[in-house]
This record gives sequence, C-alpha cells and structure tokens, in this order.
Amino acid sequence: MAVMKLKFSQKKRVKLAQGLWLMNWFSVFAGIVVFAMGLFLKIELRKRSDLMDNAESHFVPNSLILVGLLSCAFNGLAGKICYDSLDPTKFAKWKPLLKLYLIVCFFFNTFIFVVALFCILMRGSLDATLAKGLKSGMKYYRDTDTPGRCFMKKTIDLLQIEFKCCGNNGFRDWFEIQWISNRYLDFASKEVKDRIKSNVDGRYLMDGVPFSCCNPSSPRPCIQYQVSNNSAHYSYDYQTEELNLWTRGCREALLKYYSGMMSSMGVVVLFVWVLEVSIMIGLRLLHTSLESITNPEDPDCESEGWLLEKSFKETIKSTMENLKKVGKLNQVEAQGAEGEEGTKTQAVTTVS
Repeated sequence: MAVMKLKFSQKKRVKLAQGLWLMNWFSVFAGIVVFAMGLFLKIELRKRSDLMDNAESHFVPNSLILVGLLSCAFNGLAGKICYDSLDPTKFAKWKPLLKLYLIVCFFFNTFIFVVALFCILMRGSLDATLAKGLKSGMKYYRDTDTPGRCFMKKTIDLLQIEFKCCGNNGFRDWFEIQWISNRYLDFASKEVKDRIKSNVDGRYLMDGVPFSCCNPSSPRPCIQYQVSNNSAHYSYDYQTEELNLWTRGCREALLKYYSGMMSSMGVVVLFVWVLEVSIMIGLRLLHTSLESITNPEDPDCESEGWLLEKSFKETIKSTMENLKKVGKLNQVEAQGAEGEEGTKTQAVTTVS
C-alpha cells in the first residue's frame, strides 16, 4: 500500500506547484538568515578564540554557513523545477533527475537536523573548552613582554569588563596564579622575597585581582589587593560584606552567552528543517502526480501522487535487497578483475 496516496486534478497540481515555488523562495531567504547566523557566530567565537582550548567549537558556525549555502542552492533549483512543472515540455528535462534530487534532499535534511541538535546540545563541550582555555589564558596574563602572548592581558581585561565577570570560576582563581609580571616586582623588597620563598614553585602569589574585576557600581573604592585581609581595610569584613568585585566567573558568563545564542540558532535551524522536509514531501507528491498521468495529451485528467509507492516496511526491505545486489555485483566484478590479472601473470611467466 502506498504511503500518503492522494488524488490530484489539474487545478490541484497547479496549486501545489505554485505553493512549492513560494515555499522554496521563502527557504532561500531562510538559508540566507542561517548563513548570516553562522557567520555572526564564527566572528563572535574568533574574538575569544585565544580563551578556548580547541577549534571544535567552530564546527557549529561552519555547519550553519554550509547549511545556509546549500539551502539557497537546493531551494533555488527546486523553485525552478516547480516553475517548469507547469509546462510539460519544460518539465520533461527534469523527470530523470528528480528521484536523485529527492534522495540528495533527504540526506541534506538529515544533516540539517543533526546541525540543529548540535546547536542545542553543544553546551557540555563548550563548557569544557572554556574552562581549559580560560585557565590557560589567565596563566599568560602577566606575559606582556612575551611575543604571541602580549595581547592576553588586554583580552582578559576587556572580557571581564564586558561580561562583568572575574576569573575562571570566580575571583579566587586569581589568588592561585602569579598575574603580575616579574618586570614590575621589586625583588629587593622583603615582602616580595617572602612571598616568593613561601611558594613551592617560586611564584609571587597574593590575594589580589586585576582592576578589570572591580564593580564600578559599588559605592566603595575598589578593594583589589589583600581582599581576604580584614585588618588591611577600614570597616571591612571579607566573610560577610558584599565585595565590590564581580563574583561571577567568566566561564559561566561566556557559557550563558554562547549557549543561549546557539540554542536560539538551533530553534531557527529546526524551523528550516521542518520547512525543508515539507518542501521535499510536496515535491515528491508533485513528481509522482505528474508521472502517473495516464493520458499526457489530456493535461486536465486526474492523477495520483504518493510519498512512497509501497509501505515503509516494504520500501526498507526493497532498499536492503537492492543494496545487497549492488554489493554482490561489485564482489563479482572484483573477482573477475583478479582472475584476469592472474591469467595475464601466468601467460607472461609461460612466455618467459
């Protein structure tokens, strides 16, 4: 039994073709939107690529760009097919290619669905990438004189100011690394010597944070040094007082920003996927309804259109049998080629 078997009059076929033509050009516009989203996301990720551990995060924007380009190409072509279907002489040239085109569309729609899932489910991978990248970037904050790393201080400071965050998981992360360059340390000072000696790795650690961690909304002047020392500041309690530093970590801030953006893009891509599947089904119905016209000389006659000529079960079974036949044919051809090579080798040996 055929799946989605419908009867079509000439009027219905024309309406279906016209409707599909409009949907295809709407999909071209949707493809441009997806392409623009991928480009925007790629630019946003590139801005902070130095704070990310690997390049896997660029899979999503690259996929969105590819989906946008292919959507424009496929739907532009499908729009042309739908337009030509109104004229039997023009449609004749598309008939041999339509089945192959629909198969390609099926795989393309599968790819769109996978990309949409990646957009929505990318949060876990992005979290790990940001955690490692930010931790590594903070270590290079002090290397303002090292080629290739001299920009890291500016990058992190701008990040903390823009996203109102501090450190990787919080401002205490700065207590565990030396973020002041040795160039700006007075090694003749007893305090500096004591701090370096008290550390196993010989680093200058202190309970302080960069200026970019300061919250300008706080009425109190920023306390960025000796943050955990109550006696160093007047009327100050480290444990109870609300600090005038950003308490949110930059990993959380960036994760919220990017995952929110990707989730929104994932919803848009899902909408495009639904639209593309609808167009593919409509094009298949149009294709079969035009092929099943019994009397080509009478364009007003009724015809039948269907999604699948057989049931789902029978279609899968038939497809598997065809694949097995192709596999056996390739195997026979390979054995035949080996036999011919063996005969030639034997003949050469005999002549020698």
